[in-house]
Amino acid sequence: MKQIFIHSKYIKLDQFLKLSDCVSTGGMAKALLQEGAVLVNDEKEERRGRKLVPGDIVKVEDCGTFQVAAQ
Repeated sequence: MKQIFIHSKYIKLDQFLKLSDCVSTGGMAKALLQEGAVLVNDEKEERRGRKLVPGDIVKVEDCGTFQVAAQ
């Protein structure tokens, strides 16, 4: 599991997907979420604006598993 460090209290899921190099644009993030390819804390997530906080686990199909970490 790879840790992705953030410098604020939270990060939105679409921004996190870009930061973790799973997608390169917001449109790609939207499509990935609509396909059901993203799990947050083992629950399917479709909201781009979902706020992630340190400790959350994000699993992305064909990309990997990531943990949100505080800097």
